[in-house]
Amino acid sequence: MSVMILDSLKYQLKSMEKLPVKIWEDSAEASVHVARSIALAIRQKQQEGEHIVLGLATGSSPIGVYKELVRMHKEEQLSFANVITFNLDEYYPIAPTSEQSYVRFMHEYLFDHIDIKPENINIPSGTIPMDEVGSYCKAYEKKIQLAGGIDIQLLGIGRTGHIGFNEPGSWRDSQTRLVRLDGVTRQDAIKDFIQPEAVPYRAITMGIDTIMKARKVFLLGWGMHKAPIIRRAVEGEISATIPATFLQEHTNVRVYVDQAAASELTRVKTPWRVGICDWTEDLVAQAVIWLSQQAGKPILRLTDSDYNEHQLSDLIIEYASSYDLNIKVHNRLQDTITGWPGGKPSTDDTRRPERAQPAKKRVIIFSPHPDDDVISMGGTFLRLVEQGHDVHVAYQTSGNIAVHDHDAARFLEFMQEFGGNTGDMSEEQQKMLNAAYRALQRKKAGDKDSAKVRLVKGLIRRGEARAGARFCGLDDDHIHFLDLPFYETGSTRKKPIGKEDVEIIKNLMLEIQPHQVFAAGDLADPHGTHRVCLNAIFGAFEALQQEKWMKDCWLWLYRGAWHEWPIHEIEMAVPLSPQELHKKRKAIFMHQSQKDKPPFPGDDEREFWQRAEDRNQATAAAYRALGLAEYEAMEAFRRWKF
Repeated sequence: MSVMILDSLKYQLKSMEKLPVKIWEDSAEASVHVARSIALAIRQKQQEGEHIVLGLATGSSPIGVYKELVRMHKEEQLSFANVITFNLDEYYPIAPTSEQSYVRFMHEYLFDHIDIKPENINIPSGTIPMDEVGSYCKAYEKKIQLAGGIDIQLLGIGRTGHIGFNEPGSWRDSQTRLVRLDGVTRQDAIKDFIQPEAVPYRAITMGIDTIMKARKVFLLGWGMHKAPIIRRAVEGEISATIPATFLQEHTNVRVYVDQAAASELTRVKTPWRVGICDWTEDLVAQAVIWLSQQAGKPILRLTDSDYNEHQLSDLIIEYASSYDLNIKVHNRLQDTITGWPGGKPSTDDTRRPERAQPAKKRVIIFSPHPDDDVISMGGTFLRLVEQGHDVHVAYQTSGNIAVHDHDAARFLEFMQEFGGNTGDMSEEQQKMLNAAYRALQRKKAGDKDSAKVRLVKGLIRRGEARAGARFCGLDDDHIHFLDLPFYETGSTRKKPIGKEDVEIIKNLMLEIQPHQVFAAGDLADPHGTHRVCLNAIFGAFEALQQEKWMKDCWLWLYRGAWHEWPIHEIEMAVPLSPQELHKKRKAIFMHQSQKDKPPFPGDDEREFWQRAEDRNQATAAAYRALGLAEYEAMEAFRRWKF
């Protein structure tokens, strides 16, 4: 490629991206890089006998950075003795001992594991009397200035585009102050506080001006749910409606995102609009599908004029005509559609997504929560069983935190009355039920459940999962409850994935030796459980890769209630008839504790069955608009190749 073309490409990219962005394979790799950059700066200051001031963030984005800094302290003698820290924000009001406080967060993930001096830790207080908040915020600003200003500032980004708790409407010259939280931000916080009424309405936050005075800024974004706001922050105009766009005026900012968070950026979603492309088979399909959607035409009706008008003229140069290209992509999509998700016996499988042999496969469906199996792939689950495959379902976590207190109380009252009427309950059992019931009665908004209450809630989810799997045709020997340890904290903050989690999955796979594994690849899950569960499966696959049967084991990824695979990434699309879609709904209805109002709705208030049906019908409609056969609904999968 000539220098002139390279310069042109850089100019076009710069015109789209107004902040420097680096896309990483995954968040773990990016977090290590950021941590090493911070460590290098700390050591340089130590050599000069000076302190360094770090601006720190909370939330899921910086956890990987803190984890690596702790590791470097323990294994590479990285000292924090010369480090002064200022945290971005804190809920108001909130006690520092509260499970959800950022004081507790910072000590849990960083401060309790390093040698930082307690007097060098600065976190906004959530207990300052209201009439003292104004003077307290001014003093916080003054303390930052007296420390010499912030050298490195870590930032996450909220779905509203907030940095710190600077919500839409925050002004450019704002400083540390008390703010009112946006409704979307409060909704996102439910996952930490469990009950909506427990989420504070206010917070104390550094201002935009405070952040902009930092000498260097790292903005971190992980996961598909961050993709739309990352694009607006990076490519949009500077506006108070998206506070993160103010960073475009900063002279030393770096935006680090993983592939999922980068998926809406122009250079990823439509790279042909940025510059010259390396036209791989996958990118060709992506471009043609995009063109069909933009032109509002089925693929086979696209013309040379359509390609020219949408900046894709160089694509058809490689083909004899646009029609030949159209047929190629149309056939590729056609080949993804199959009513035989386990493979169709005695057929030529050259162009089919699954193998014909063995005709009857051993299958494991991994479900992160006790309802993800039927929500995400209930129609495929039913079809695999109906077509005679040896199907097992494995529920990876208990899902106990996603049960309303009133549901748990109802079950406890039933058991108390049942035991009292039959006389079959022992004194010890009665004590246990009474203790759990009292714990529920005493529980305040935001409190963590007791171990006994978590047991009851877990049993509720287990019973519902068993009912759903039985409805799909499984007997109890094919239903497995793994209760992975990482999940069992009683809080939405989970432990990191451990060897024990991987070992549990590995042992189940050794026992069944599956030909097919289905797993949740929905990294847009806002609670992170899907991501951890998938990593545990990856760990098991890696540990088992030398096993002979693993050569015939394929891993198919489905997505959950949040998003579907983009059409160009789908490798198997299983069509559902109206009757099959209705049957899938009935399987989802077995999860009664999740009906009417899910405890953790995320950014969508609809029930899970409604989201699932709309998503499946939208996939079928997208295939239909591209000129493929018309179906009521479709479930989509992507094969993971190790």
